[in-house]
Amino acid sequence: MRIARAIRSEMEGDEGRALFERIGAFLLDQRLAPTPTNYAFVHRLFTEPDDALARAVELITERGVRITPRDIQTLTADHGPEDPQDCHIDLKARTEGLVARTQMQVEGFADMVTAMRAETADFGRDLAASAEAMSTGSDAPQASDDVVRITAAMLDRIRVAEEKLESTTREANDLREKLEEARDNARRDPLTQFPNRRAFEEAFAAQEATGGSMCIAVCDIDHFKSVNDRFGHAVGDRVLRVIADALSLCCRGHLVTRYGGEEFAILFTNVPLEQARAVLEHARGTVQAKRYKLRDNDAPLGEITFSAGLTPVELGEMHQTAFHRADRLLYLAKHEGRNQVKIGSASYSEFRR
Repeated sequence: MRIARAIRSEMEGDEGRALFERIGAFLLDQRLAPTPTNYAFVHRLFTEPDDALARAVELITERGVRITPRDIQTLTADHGPEDPQDCHIDLKARTEGLVARTQMQVEGFADMVTAMRAETADFGRDLAASAEAMSTGSDAPQASDDVVRITAAMLDRIRVAEEKLESTTREANDLREKLEEARDNARRDPLTQFPNRRAFEEAFAAQEATGGSMCIAVCDIDHFKSVNDRFGHAVGDRVLRVIADALSLCCRGHLVTRYGGEEFAILFTNVPLEQARAVLEHARGTVQAKRYKLRDNDAPLGEITFSAGLTPVELGEMHQTAFHRADRLLYLAKHEGRNQVKIGSASYSEFRR
């Protein structure tokens, strides 16, 4: 399937009918149900062939691999329009405000330096004139008085400038701390306080730049919707925090992130695939072995487990490609009974249906 070729044919004949037929053919070829979500997804592929979403789909399907409903969900989350709530508009506004204040402060520094330079130049000229008068002997007492007056005035200006500079420096330090805090918050999940998707992608890019080896794991809590349905979202939130803590403890030394919803992504660096798998299996067993209870009445919550997909990242491979492969392995683990870890290499053949 080549989306670029498909879109070119849209100009032939009835554009609307041609587009409708191509979307239907794509859904049939990929064995996808003609739901509104799937139709909208494919419609975007054909009407925006140069979009990052279309390129990602081409990368997955170019070897004959079919798109699954889970792929559509993941790809839409990756390339869809930003949700104002997910993007933390308030945080963005605060950050922009801090940046604006910092820019104003930089301009204030520049104005202060310019004013001090002008005053220093005036002081130099006046002092030179007084020194010349004293050296020629013309009105030496008056010249001496002028030197004292000019020096006192300059010292007073320096004192005022130092006070302004000290105050501005304190404000600059405060702004720098707040900006660092804002940057950190932008990379942190507010519920679990763990790194988020942005932090994961930045860590991936940094590790790729160093040339170190990587493995990606995508973990998803089994039957999490039933936890929310039976006990409420407050209990579901506590479960998410507990699982995050368990993963972090078992995968110490590697980046554990809450990627979205009940899904966690782990970036293993500079360890072989089998070692990463052993760590992940230990984490899975640790989570399964715990006995979870409701905080209010100590009633048993039931067994909590997670499924995972784990894959090595090939040299030069894009983050999206490796992540989607791990995500498909996770889908396979769910399909085959949950509470297990599936591993796979860069070959897509094992996922063909």
